[in-house]
Amino acid sequence: MARYRWYVDRDPFLNEFSRLQREMSRLWSQNFPEGQSAEVGLFPLVNIFEDQDNYFLTAEIPGLAEKDLDLSVVSDQVTIKGERKLEEKEDVNYHRRERSGGVFSRVVSFADRIDPEKVEASLKNGVLTLKLTKAEESKPKKIKVKID
Repeated sequence: MARYRWYVDRDPFLNEFSRLQREMSRLWSQNFPEGQSAEVGLFPLVNIFEDQDNYFLTAEIPGLAEKDLDLSVVSDQVTIKGERKLEEKEDVNYHRRERSGGVFSRVVSFADRIDPEKVEASLKNGVLTLKLTKAEESKPKKIKVKID
């Protein structure tokens, strides 16, 4: 015997809300199949992790040189800007063209302020690595308790 909550059938608001939720789920699964996220057009793709004193950001930027990048840090945000240029071939028919080119910008926010004087950046094999030192005022301070 199936059990149903009695108020779902009798409350028009809940019925409509349930229908809307099912419809949104259906639309979401149509536009973003399993294993695909809503952030599919972001460039560059980044990984971010931290230790006690630093954040680390790695970004995939294949085919870009140091001169093609503009990095900046303001407060708790890092901005990665650049331009990816693709070689244009003349008198050819493309069968598939999945790599895009053009100007890009990606802003990443952090929970803590970043010390702009201590940022280290390196580019190796198409991977940009940033070491972002947390500002001193953002780090936790130990407070000693005095006993009277």
